[in-house]
Amino acid sequence: MESTDTALVLFSGGQDSTTCLAWALQRFAQVETLGFDYGQRHEVELHQRPVILKRMADAFPAWAAKMGADHLLPLDVLKTIGGTALTDVMKIEMGANGLPTTFVPGRNVLFLTVAAALGYRRGIRDLVGGMCETDFSGYPDCRNDTIRAVEGAISLGMDAHYRIHTPLMFIDKAATWRMAEELGGSKFIEIILEDTVSCYEGDRSRWNEWGYGCGSCPACDLRANGYQGYRAGRDA
Repeated sequence: MESTDTALVLFSGGQDSTTCLAWALQRFAQVETLGFDYGQRHEVELHQRPVILKRMADAFPAWAAKMGADHLLPLDVLKTIGGTALTDVMKIEMGANGLPTTFVPGRNVLFLTVAAALGYRRGIRDLVGGMCETDFSGYPDCRNDTIRAVEGAISLGMDAHYRIHTPLMFIDKAATWRMAEELGGSKFIEIILEDTVSCYEGDRSRWNEWGYGCGSCPACDLRANGYQGYRAGRDA
């Protein structure tokens, strides 16, 4: 049976998807989570997923009551295809095609398609993802046009009306930090700082004011700059 009050959140263990999980928990009666093991070099995010889920449940009983099944699916075809700094040992830099070497071709399209297939079996038609075209690394599969096209394609291909929610699509990283605070206050900000993984190197040994990370990869730069903007806004 199709549910209109249950959402499936693409939950990697990163800052953005954790914020989107809280967003969904505020809006839906039941929320399930989905992560992917695609052979990413920063696989530490997979280890952090259950840690974050437990901390959120412990800190927010109202959210805990809504948290349903967590799913982790293998998509190592992306590792097999390779050619990206997120799956292969290669330098993180801009490629000749104008895209960073961290771009994994088709990743979000594949993620959403698989999420829709899982949702089909579980009667879930609302998918939530942390894609953003405002303050991001330039990935074409993060653009709103791409997401809306995928939404239409999976709805047609599965003969069911899917809705893909992207709460972060048109806001920058500073606003993402502010959204997290609005959703869960300082307790939730602490969880994001301590437990989420944004760093492409998966560095959990180096502490910064914005959380753990190498401090030099593009993901760390975005997170750090966003945090500085968020703090500046709070202190103004």
